Amino acid sequence: MRIAVVGATGNMGTALLHRIRTAQRAGHPGDLEVVGVARRLPDATAAPYDAASWRAVDVSAADAVDRLAEVFAGCDAVVHLAWVVQPSHDETAMRRINVDGTAAMLEAAARAGVGHVVCASSVGAYRPGPKDRRVDESWPVDGIPASSYSRFKGEQEALLDRFAVRHPSVKVARLRPGLIFQARAGSEVRRFFVGPWLPVRGVHRLRLPLLPYPEAFIFQAVHAEDAAEAYWRVVERGATGAFNIAGEPVLGPGAVASLFGARRWLPLPTGLVRGAVAAAWHLRVLAADPGWVDMAAGAPLVDTTRARQELGWSPRKSSLEALREVVAGLGEGHGVEASPLLRPEGDPA
Repeated sequence: MRIAVVGATGNMGTALLHRIRTAQRAGHPGDLEVVGVARRLPDATAAPYDAASWRAVDVSAADAVDRLAEVFAGCDAVVHLAWVVQPSHDETAMRRINVDGTAAMLEAAARAGVGHVVCASSVGAYRPGPKDRRVDESWPVDGIPASSYSRFKGEQEALLDRFAVRHPSVKVARLRPGLIFQARAGSEVRRFFVGPWLPVRGVHRLRLPLLPYPEAFIFQAVHAEDAAEAYWRVVERGATGAFNIAGEPVLGPGAVASLFGARRWLPLPTGLVRGAVAAAWHLRVLAADPGWVDMAAGAPLVDTTRARQELGWSPRKSSLEALREVVAGLGEGHGVEASPLLRPEGDPA
């Protein structure tokens, strides 16, 4: 089996390469060959990047289709993970990578005769939904208008739908995970969501008597290793369709408060939080744009029954473990030296 992984050096790509490396070492039936695709290449002598051969391709470039088609030649499957959340002040640049880059990948896959396309979507693709019950994969995926991330994920889903109609012989799958956390992503989270101006060193050791928290922020998360297992099972089994991926339990005020030793939490109005985030973002003090507040408040809780039944998937780590890991990684500046995207805090760009 020959697999191309586009966007293979980030949080999810690194976790998936670890999983593929394990399969390679376990003597996976048949040959298992992986081609990693990224704008900036990693140190291919270091684990897990030594599981793949590497090609440098910018999915937003004018020649992306031609170059990707060349990479995809002879591939049985393509896993598309390429996505950016920065520069958040330049939506046009993000759209070129996120939406146009997905379109380029799909055209290249069709041209190369790839039989299976697996794409990273998100619970953020869903339109606003309930927080008191869970929705399955049939919930509409037209996004949350105030969030560029959510809108782009909705547009990506539409691209996948159109591609599936035009190319019925190609198996198309998309995974819709909750927030994907691991300790290695700590420095990436700081760069992409916090920024350089707010102090986060030691945040995991912070202990509070009371945690101010927006009541609407009820969300789901999954450890990167568990998300990687889901991707691997989709590829290995040739699965199609959409799969919600999330760990347990659902995370809300109580769970987040316990992370910082707080026995109580103080409800904050969502509008107040959004206003503060918007002001900090406009002043370029905070990296995350206010659309993330809208998505945190609006994204529905998802049901993972389909992944459990059809893939035999279940998370090995709890969502609270995943959250605790990434907060510790954030507080300690963890990363992966061999990856340009995950480099530890303080390393040169």
